[in-house]
Amino acid sequence: MKLLTRRHFLGWLSAAISAIIAACSPRYMGTAGGNDVQELTNVNNPPSKPNWNVRYYKSFSPVDDSTWHLRVEGLVDKPGEFSLEEIRTWPNIKQVSRMACVEGWSSKAEWLGFDYAALAAVVHPTSEATWLHFICADDYYEYLPISETAIPRVLFAYEMDGESLQPLFGSPLRAIYPSKYGYKGAKAITVIRFEAQGGKGYWPTVGPYSADGTIEPGYDRPVDLGGMRSIPGGEITQY
Repeated sequence: MKLLTRRHFLGWLSAAISAIIAACSPRYMGTAGGNDVQELTNVNNPPSKPNWNVRYYKSFSPVDDSTWHLRVEGLVDKPGEFSLEEIRTWPNIKQVSRMACVEGWSSKAEWLGFDYAALAAVVHPTSEATWLHFICADDYYEYLPISETAIPRVLFAYEMDGESLQPLFGSPLRAIYPSKYGYKGAKAITVIRFEAQGGKGYWPTVGPYSADGTIEPGYDRPVDLGGMRSIPGGEITQY
């Protein structure tokens, strides 16, 4: 087995640290209407909400809710494109979920959206479909098994705390997987593709992130509550 030289090890360590910083740094990489990053962050993250340290894969213009359509394709009998107005007519669920970052902080919100059963009832997945492939407005991508999406508490949200999602938080549609770290919850979703095989998703290909993304036992720093507390792993239910 080839041994790592000190130079190669330091190079790998530097790349890993850079990936972690990129995934959890407090920034919003979108632009709209000539606003710079700081101005847009202030607009979309008002003082009444905690600093969620939201980040995106790369700069992009926030999606226009009035013209956006969710494209659902792949291994389904009824593929289609659905406006936000149409999606709001599907059976909906409201729930409080705490989102956790792999860096160790978390914050909660009340979400409104639809679950996998509502989506499946519209597009009719085939028996070969076992994975969902998410593609986002910022070109971010993620993969999740249908078996982990069809369970209770997983949600496709279009409202947060009683208001339509803001660009900072993933408008017009984002995925909420409460038992997984935030990087598994795709934001600003444009395409959901049903596939027979999955993948790792973006972050596990560039940094020390698990493809599964399940929240591990350890410590949580809730930014909306302050302090630090131990957690057993999985969904954080301490609100």
